[in-house]
Amino acid sequence: MSAASVDPPLPYDRHQVTPGIVHLGVGAFQRAHLAVYVDDILRLDPSWGIIGASLRRPDTRAALVPQDCLYTLIVRDDTATNTRVIGALLDVLDATVQREELLAAMAHPRTRIITLTVTEKGYCHDPATGRLDPRHPDIQHDLANPHVPVSVPGLIVRALEMRRAAAAPPLAVLCCDNLPANGETTARVVTEFATMKDDDLANYIAREIAFPSTMVDRIVPATTEEDRALAQRVAGHLDAWPVVTEPFTQWVIEDRFPGGRPPWERAGAKLAADVKPYEMMKLRMLNGSHSTLAYLGYLAGYGHIAEAIANTSFHRLIYDFMTEEVMDTLPPGLGDLVLYRDLLLKRFANTALKHRTWQIAMDGSQKLPQRLLGTIRARLARGLPATRATLGVAAWLRYASGTDEHGKEIDVRDPLAKRLRVALSSTSPAVALDRALTMNEVFGADLPCNEAFRAELLKQFQLLWERGALETVRHLLKYGRQ
Repeated sequence: MSAASVDPPLPYDRHQVTPGIVHLGVGAFQRAHLAVYVDDILRLDPSWGIIGASLRRPDTRAALVPQDCLYTLIVRDDTATNTRVIGALLDVLDATVQREELLAAMAHPRTRIITLTVTEKGYCHDPATGRLDPRHPDIQHDLANPHVPVSVPGLIVRALEMRRAAAAPPLAVLCCDNLPANGETTARVVTEFATMKDDDLANYIAREIAFPSTMVDRIVPATTEEDRALAQRVAGHLDAWPVVTEPFTQWVIEDRFPGGRPPWERAGAKLAADVKPYEMMKLRMLNGSHSTLAYLGYLAGYGHIAEAIANTSFHRLIYDFMTEEVMDTLPPGLGDLVLYRDLLLKRFANTALKHRTWQIAMDGSQKLPQRLLGTIRARLARGLPATRATLGVAAWLRYASGTDEHGKEIDVRDPLAKRLRVALSSTSPAVALDRALTMNEVFGADLPCNEAFRAELLKQFQLLWERGALETVRHLLKYGRQ
């Protein structure tokens, strides 16, 4: 695929598009979400093209640059498949060998927004507190080598330092990851890292740079060979890096952009004064359900989310989890939560999306504090049970032990994988949990001391080992909290 072979043609002159955004972490989600919202407004304002950067691997650049960074967006559900070509991405840099080019692009005066989808672990923070982890090896590297940063906070701080030296105008750093108060969290880790280097730089960042919060929502599986074949069959052209997604998309953005922003509301985004309620709704209802279904589904032998939710016991569990445990922890004014629940269940059941349970199961130590532990804390504070949410945590620990229900090795991808494997290696479930609960970066200092939580977690963990995931769910559905 090349610029000359795009069919149908783009609805704007791509030669007129100039970069206004630098994006860290070009992956499937960014290309099916942020880049699409940008693509939708380029006919209105072509000054918002995107320069993307892969921070760890060269494969995205290797696939996209030979095809002029154009790629196919494939939108699928059980009734239809639609395609379009996205042209918003103008270049993809490989930060491992093009660090100086990336920093120069971030520091360039024409760059008015830096956006991020680097996953929860990319912020080098403690998920339980939202604070920068000064012991993180990438942070230690960047403090010792400030001009060749490898961490996300290090890259941003170095670029902002260069902007200050060049008297470049202020900009916004826009986090599009599933973090609680993601703008505040990003601001915290960036300014804390800057403070370790230079108080004046930290003050400049606090004074001049905006960190709006956002809520993003679209289910986007990782690209497969099957997707590449689909792109050729349906769209009629070769594409080394298409992206497949669902019809649903949502973006809520806090409207704070000192350097200006694209007219994203014209593409369907919602600009809001406060994103937190929407973020909490999505993290607890969608992401909490997704993670619970992923761990239980994987343990039960389901490779994809649609297969797992098709099991009537799993479907009922997730329905009850959202209805009985999550909804009453959410703030008022979010609209019809019953309708939102039913839409989520329908989205999970989309068989056209091959969303792997193993993919969603990655990085649980970074995800669960936002997705499940917030719900648990809210219910415990009111003296209410959190049985289903606690089962999701127990399923994560069972998964993180590293072997499935048939004794087969699990490829656990998690920053704490080795520590979890050691902690959970005891043949005594009680001892294993005692060890795991010492991980304050996951559970904080409060939950390990809560006897109700410990007792419920141990009960569910033991059942998972003794009966397996599916029978544990059936037991819960039959006996409830007994």
